[in-house]
Amino acid sequence: MNFISEFSATAGAAKAKSLLRTIALVIIGALLGLFVLAVFLWAAAQVHARPGPQWAGEPENIRQWFQSLMQPDNPYMSCCGEADAFEADTFSQNAAGQYVATITDGKGIIPDGTKIAIPDAKIKWDKGNPTGHGIVFIGSQGQVYCYVTPGGV
Repeated sequence: MNFISEFSATAGAAKAKSLLRTIALVIIGALLGLFVLAVFLWAAAQVHARPGPQWAGEPENIRQWFQSLMQPDNPYMSCCGEADAFEADTFSQNAAGQYVATITDGKGIIPDGTKIAIPDAKIKWDKGNPTGHGIVFIGSQGQVYCYVTPGGV
């Protein structure tokens, strides 16, 4: 009888170790999966910008300013990049009091004179504007990411 109880205790311990090892592997796999998903979502958010060399000749401080801009209503999301930035040096307000930016340099993508209604939550006031131009960031589907009013730093 002593041999049988010893065998049962050893077998039970082995099963418990095996079960714990399996649980640990499942948890590690789930955490790794979440990490990969987070990296994928971050990368997807960074590729909103249309490719283009339009701003390749800009000074480094201007490029850094563009790259540092984050959406005012979602501070973890970029305003996108220079390829999505269009000059909008004039603006007005519509009857509802909403900003309406007028495109003054659509870079051949958006016709100059196009009026873009700017949601209040997309107006940036916190980073200055070293370009001297109003800048509106517009996605490929026409969504406004950010608007920086004309002015200096």
